[in-house]
Amino acid sequence: MRAIIKDFELSIKNWYRNKAAVFWTVAFPVLLILIFGAIFSGGEQKILLGIQDLDNSFASKAFIENISKIEIVDVKIIKADEDIKEFVKEHGAALQIPKGFQDALINKEEINLTLYLDPSKETTNSAVRTFVANVLNELNIRLNNGRNYIRCKEESVVSKEYEYIDFFIPGVIGMTIMTSAIYGSVEINLKYRKRGILKKLLTTPLKRSYWIFAKMLYFLFLAFLSTFIIVGVGKLVFDTKITLNLFSLLTIISASFAFTGIGMLIARFVNEEESADSAASAIIFPMMFLAGTFFPLEMMPSYLQIFAKILPLYYVNEGLRNAMIFRDFHKSLLNLAIISIFAIIVFIMGTIITKWEED
Repeated sequence: MRAIIKDFELSIKNWYRNKAAVFWTVAFPVLLILIFGAIFSGGEQKILLGIQDLDNSFASKAFIENISKIEIVDVKIIKADEDIKEFVKEHGAALQIPKGFQDALINKEEINLTLYLDPSKETTNSAVRTFVANVLNELNIRLNNGRNYIRCKEESVVSKEYEYIDFFIPGVIGMTIMTSAIYGSVEINLKYRKRGILKKLLTTPLKRSYWIFAKMLYFLFLAFLSTFIIVGVGKLVFDTKITLNLFSLLTIISASFAFTGIGMLIARFVNEEESADSAASAIIFPMMFLAGTFFPLEMMPSYLQIFAKILPLYYVNEGLRNAMIFRDFHKSLLNLAIISIFAIIVFIMGTIITKWEED
């Protein structure tokens, strides 16, 4: 028994000294709980629903007023002359009341309301569908004894040829670029430091900026390789309709440089591989789950949405989706500019703080 207890004590000491083991055992589960708890805890999160009234009648106004009184929904009024599809692209869902709504109710004629949805926000779409269906069912029961006069048809803000997998793949590309660049650059820096290679580079004509740029080119090659594989598998297996174009390729280049720079900065401030792995994970996982890779921002609390928009991965995901799916090159260019500026900043910072003579 003494030998067992002694071995147990030694195992506990080894675990405590291994910072990576501590992170994955304690900190990582806590991090997941905090992230997913904040996303799915509900709280005061409401369903955001835009409503456009083309009938402008007493009945349509009463209908909107009754919906607005329901606590779980946050109604935004869309003017009749506004483009409802632009609202949907920005916020996620909108209901359009057609002309003749009041006449149809009076004459007990069938009429279709139109629910506009953004296919990229499938998680929130299910909640919106359920809410609208329940409202219309209740209205039919009260007015027509349950007969289905008032119906709802769905319309997508983009072409119906696109499916949810088309919107998911750009997020996977961004996530893959981030993880490979950050983990890879951290690993290379620490290996070079431990083996004394960085000190030897001091005796060569190679400048720090050249060395960092060379590593960025290496991870850019890996980024393009993984992107082509992901897009190829998506097309072969799921027949996706996404396409690579100039803006998406430029976004990939900027993203690779930016995340490689982040990895360089992490490696500069940690000395052990275990600590570096934990530090990299602490940066990667919040970005992975909060930057719109798996979950649409609209389903998160407002404070998390604000936080997500300071994460570089958010602009990578948005830039890739705007370029590869929506073909909205104006928004793609804006996201590209943001991530490019960030990449330049981290490159300059990495060049300044990388001092081989101190290693």
